[in-house]
Amino acid sequence: MNVESRPISYSGGHTLMHFSDNMKESVYYHYSPTYRYSFGIESLDDKILNTSNSYLRFTYLLNRKNTKNAQRNLYFQSGLANKDNNNFYGIHGDWETRRYFVGFNYKEVKNIIDYTDKHIQFGVAPYLGEYDDFHTWLMLKTKKNSINNKQITYPMLKFFKGNVLLELGYDKKTDWDIHLMYRF
Repeated sequence: MNVESRPISYSGGHTLMHFSDNMKESVYYHYSPTYRYSFGIESLDDKILNTSNSYLRFTYLLNRKNTKNAQRNLYFQSGLANKDNNNFYGIHGDWETRRYFVGFNYKEVKNIIDYTDKHIQFGVAPYLGEYDDFHTWLMLKTKKNSINNKQITYPMLKFFKGNVLLELGYDKKTDWDIHLMYRF
């Protein structure tokens, strides 16, 4: 989720996510039997290859470190499509304090055309809220894929309160980059 925020929620939790950017439009649901892993299903429209697939997804928490002032997470992610032997795997992670955020994602996609998709994101909170307050992050995201091999950097805003998270970014070359997440 990445934030990307935590793609794995609390034990017994459900998460519904929507992603939209220049490469894909996706709706993803997952269930977390424990805090260590989740499994779910994703419906994905690939805007580059003009294809649609449903993926069975699995995410596993490889490492988490909590300290008094920060948290670090590292995840393995994977998906197996319903047709054409499409699949993906990768890693993503983040480190954050109440004020600063750094996150990354690296994904290998095996499809009609094999490609890599990666990004890194930096953020700062302009104010520090309490646990259940409305939170805001000012972020900068840079991403690159091996299809067009161009690096694009643009600003993003991240908002969350309780179980709802929204990330919005825009670049005239890539249009909107949106991530909406709800945990229940």
